[in-house]
Parts: sequence; C-alpha cells; structure tokens
Amino acid sequence: MPEALESAGLKLPTDIMEKRPLTLLGGLSAEQFLKEYWQKKPLLVRQALPGFQGLLTRDEMLALAGRDDVESRFVSQAGGWTIEHGPFPRAALRRRQKPWTVLVQGLNLVLPAADEMMRRFSFIPYARLDDLMVSYANDGGGVGPHFDSYDVFLLQGIGRRRWRIGNQEDQTLIEGLPIRILKDFKPVHDWLLEPGDLLYLPPEWAHDGVAEGECMTYSVGFRAAPAQELAELFLGYLQEQVRLDGRYRDPDLRLQRQPAKIGSAMIDQVTSILSGIRWDRALVRDFLGCQLSEPKAQVFFDPPAKPLSAKQFAQAVRRRGIALDARSQMLFTGKRLFINGERAETGGADCRLLRKLANKRTLPPGEFPAEAVQALYQWYRCGFVRVP
Repeated sequence: MPEALESAGLKLPTDIMEKRPLTLLGGLSAEQFLKEYWQKKPLLVRQALPGFQGLLTRDEMLALAGRDDVESRFVSQAGGWTIEHGPFPRAALRRRQKPWTVLVQGLNLVLPAADEMMRRFSFIPYARLDDLMVSYANDGGGVGPHFDSYDVFLLQGIGRRRWRIGNQEDQTLIEGLPIRILKDFKPVHDWLLEPGDLLYLPPEWAHDGVAEGECMTYSVGFRAAPAQELAELFLGYLQEQVRLDGRYRDPDLRLQRQPAKIGSAMIDQVTSILSGIRWDRALVRDFLGCQLSEPKAQVFFDPPAKPLSAKQFAQAVRRRGIALDARSQMLFTGKRLFINGERAETGGADCRLLRKLANKRTLPPGEFPAEAVQALYQWYRCGFVRVP
C-alpha cells in the first residue's frame, strides 16, 4: 500500500515516513538516517532513484544559464582556474576551451519537477532547506577539491561523475585563486556515481567531483548560517523592533578641565539607556520566522494579471484547492505563521489549515474557514499562492 500511494503521487503522513525504509536512503528510515548519518558521516546510496536520468536535458539547462533571472556560474580549469557569473549566451559556451562546468542555482524556483524533487528531502525541516542546484560538466570538468560548510545530497543525473572525499582537518586553501581549492587534498573514498546514485556529505567533508564524459549532477543544499552572520542579522531585526523613549540629558553638567574627555556620568547614563534594549525567546522566534522565510535577493513574485475577485477566489479554492508558489517559503511555530519574510497572525481552524499548507505545499478542494480564505486571498494578490 505505501508504494502504491507514492506511485499515485500521494504523500504519506510524516509519522509513517519516519519509520519505514526509504529507497532514497538505501533502505534506511528517515529516523535512522538522522540518528546515524546526519552531520556525522557520508552515505552512498546506489540507485536511490532507479531509472533517474535527470529533470531536464543539457540544452534546456544551458538555456537556463542564459537567462538573466537565473543565478548561474561558469567554472573553467583550462589554463588555470577561472569563474564567471551568468547569464551566458549558448554561442559563447561553445567556443570555450574544455574542460568546464556550468552551475545553475535555484532550479526549484523555475522548474516544478525540481521543486517536487527537493521536497523528497522533507525529512529535513524546510527551515534548513536552501535550494536545488544542477551542474553540467564535460569530460574532466569539475570545480576542484573543496569543502562546504553545509550538508548536501548529490544526485547523479545523466552520465557519470567520480567523487573522491576525505575527512581532513587541514582546510588550507590555495592562495590567489578565484575559487576555493584545497591545497593538500587527501581523499579516503573514491566512488563512481551513475544515474540514480546518491551521495550525502556532512559539512566540511572535503570532496572533488570530476565528470567522466558529459554528466549532470543535482545538489540539494541546506543552509547553516555562521554565528556572526546570525548575530548581525538579528541585530538588524532588533533595530526595527526597539523603541526607547526619552533623550540624553545632562542638566547637572559640571565643568570639565579636559573638554575632549568622555565623562563617567555620560557613560553611566548611556549604559542605563541601552539597558532598555532587551530580547526574549519570542523575539528570537519571530526573527527566525521572518529571516528563514525571506526570499533570496533575486526572487520576485508575479501577482495575477487579472486577479479574481474575493468571491470568485473563494469559489475557486473550494472547487480546485490552493498551492504555494514554488518561490514561496512558508514556515510556522505554534500559532505563528510566516510567509516570504512576513508574519501572519491566525488562530483556530484557519491556523491548523494554513500549517497544513506550509507542510504539504498544497491543499485539496473543500470548505475553508472564512479567516483562512481572507489570508489566502491577500497572498494570492501578492503572487505567494495560486489556484491550480
């Protein structure tokens, strides 16, 4: 029965998915994978997706690299490592000396099948999920031995790629290069991946993937912000939330012999003023919700050209259901919902329904609470959701 449901395109409840073996994880359950492998050690799965040949052709992928609304990079090792940022005209790529690699970031934002593929990894919270990247390389192409600071699943599409990986402490990089290449790479595993094979790598595992013939690889990446970056982002968020009354005053100011000196009384008063800057767990919660659901800089939403009226929208949702736009990120904690960097206040039945939308990304036709329809209509007018 579970396989029959999946083949029909239906998702199993998360509590069932946690405990049953998954082909994607080589027969491990999601629970086992998280306990034994996640951020601990690599996992190689042969035929994680049997028969998988990719989500698009080489020509379709290179066409995406030529669009100015898609983030792309070109990496060449012919005559020394170089990197360029797209868009790239197809004719220009044909003239380049081989070997080279083209990478397209955020494939899930422009290709529905890529978004569906990425959601297969929903045993990792969406708050950690970044995007799906695809890379095309001709024979010998790669981006050199390097390490990432985040987890990644590498799924082989067409062709074959040889991966050498190592868990080395020495992370010294070669100086003077435009990309991060390890100076002294020491692999401990050497694996040739074929279509449908999957390799999971925890953060900071050194790896070097080299194409054997033409190949395409799909990478599901997970974000892990450095502590300093989190602090800076939170302080920026806090700046928008803090409201301190009053003003600096010194009616009892005394004559100073040294006018350039910052007096103790000034330091004490400003210390007292700044002590009014406070935060608690609720503020951190809201910061995370807004920050983690914030779209990337290059993401823009397209409101409907001829939007339905509120009444027409309510009728359409009852008949056809609702779906999040592929570019939308919707998260929640408790009764607090966040969508694309904004906080939404809801409660009761509509909160439960909208949390289901956040988890499943779609809702089937049916009766919707009036409050939920009102929130959905606002999001529809912004392009955040769509009627299938």
